[in-house]
Amino acid sequence: QVQLVESGGGLVLPGGSLRLSCAASGFSFSNSTMTWYRERPGRERQLVALISGSGAVTRYPDSVKDRFTISRDNTKNMLYLQIDNLLPEDTAVYFCKASALGAWGQGTQVTVSS
Repeated sequence: QVQLVESGGGLVLPGGSLRLSCAASGFSFSNSTMTWYRERPGRERQLVALISGSGAVTRYPDSVKDRFTISRDNTKNMLYLQIDNLLPEDTAVYFCKASALGAWGQGTQVTVSS
């Protein structure tokens, strides 16, 4: 079955950086468009990054595109999200998801606070 396991979150000072990872299994990862979402307290889950199967195409909402970088390693079935210049409003649970599939992982908590 589809499994998605996110990791790499933590407590970070404003201005810091984090690299989130997602280990994927149970589906054709290299053929799948992959996404990162986040769920901030009291808000709906929000798409923050998308990458095509080959990695050639990436997309971000304007609110994060200068600070978030999505990447993937198809040889390892791994998805990554680099977040730079973290802001308190980046505090959220971050999830990875295959765009065409309904499964979600458990998420990884990112807390940005001084």
